[in-house]
Amino acid sequence: MSEISFSKMSLFALFLVLLFSLHVVSTTAGTTTDADSLVSDANSIPPKEYLVHYWNEQITNTLAVPPLLISKVSPLTTAETALFAQFVAKDALSDHLLSFCKAAQLLCFPDLSSHQVGKDGRVFYDFINGATTLAGGMNVNKGVEPGKYFQESMLRSGNVIRMPDLRSKTPERSFLPRSISSGLPFSTSKLAELKQIFHAGDDSTMEKIMVRTLSLCEKAPIRGETKRCVSSVEDMIDFATSILGHDIKLHSTKSDEGSKHDILIGRVKRIGGSKLSVPVACHDSLFPYMVYNCHAVPTLHVYEVDILDPVSKAKINNGVAVCHMDTSAWNPNHEAFIALGSGPGRIEACHWIYGEYAVWTRAN
Repeated sequence: MSEISFSKMSLFALFLVLLFSLHVVSTTAGTTTDADSLVSDANSIPPKEYLVHYWNEQITNTLAVPPLLISKVSPLTTAETALFAQFVAKDALSDHLLSFCKAAQLLCFPDLSSHQVGKDGRVFYDFINGATTLAGGMNVNKGVEPGKYFQESMLRSGNVIRMPDLRSKTPERSFLPRSISSGLPFSTSKLAELKQIFHAGDDSTMEKIMVRTLSLCEKAPIRGETKRCVSSVEDMIDFATSILGHDIKLHSTKSDEGSKHDILIGRVKRIGGSKLSVPVACHDSLFPYMVYNCHAVPTLHVYEVDILDPVSKAKINNGVAVCHMDTSAWNPNHEAFIALGSGPGRIEACHWIYGEYAVWTRAN
C-alpha cells in the first residue's frame, strides 16, 4: 500500500473518530445542546406569558389572570418544554424522568411511603375510599374533620361555626404544558405505560394514587353533572368557558386564616348557582403532575362570605362556600352524611372552597 493511500486512510479514520467523539459529547451534554438550539425558536412563548395571552384571548372581561392559575402554570422554559415534548413523542420520557420531574415541579417518587413530601415534611392524602390518610408513610384511620361540612342555614350573618383546616394538604405540583400532557397516556387501560414512564413499582403508593385518580376521572357523571379531568391551564379554561361562556371568574377562599377555630359569619352574598348559570367546581386530584377534576352541577349554590373574628368582630378572611342542594345520587357512606347525620337526598351539604379547590362562575 502506498504512503499516500495510507495517509488518506489515516485521515479518514481520524475524521471518523472525531465525528464519533462529537456525537458522544452532544449526547452526553444532551439537554444543554438541544435547549440552546430550541431557545432560538421565535414562535415559542414562556408558559406564564402564554397563559396571559390565552386568558386575554378567551376571557371577554378585564379581570386579571387568577393567582391560583398563575401559581400552577408550568415552570418549564420554552426550551425545556420543546425538549420534553420531543421525548414524549419518542416514548423516551422515562429515560429522563429525574430531570423532567425536577424541571417541571412534579411528584415523581416510585413509592411515597418511603419519602417525606409537602410543606411541613408530611404527606396527607385521602386516597383509599376517603377513609385513610397517608402520613409520613403510615395509614391512619380518621374521622370527619370538624367544620368540614355544614348546612346552608349555617351561612347566616351572626352565626358562629367551626372552620376546618384550610391549609393545603397535598404537595406542590404544576400543570404540564398542553404540548406535553396531551401526549401522555391518561387512562386505566394505559396504566402499564404510566407506571413505566413514572417508574412506579407494582403495588406502590404511586400506582395506587394514579389508579384512584384515573378511576375517578373515568367514573360516569352523576345525574345532571357534566365533568372532565384537566391537566393544563388551557384545558381548565376551555372546560369552564364551554359551560359558562367567556365572561367568567375564578373564586376561592383568600387565605387559611381562621383554620381550626370558631369563626363569625359576616356578610353573605350568593354569587352563583342556577339552571341558567351552572357553576364549575374544580378540585385537585393527586397525580405526578397537576390534575383537576372539574364538574358542572346545576344544583350547586355558591356564596361569598366575610369571615370575622368572633371576639373582635374584625374581618380576617374572605371565604367562598358551595352548597350541594341535591345529594340524592351521593354514596350513602359519603363523609358529609356521617358529619351531618343524614343520608342521600335528605339534606344539602355545604363546604368551603380552599387550598387547591376553586369554583368558576359568570363574572356578571
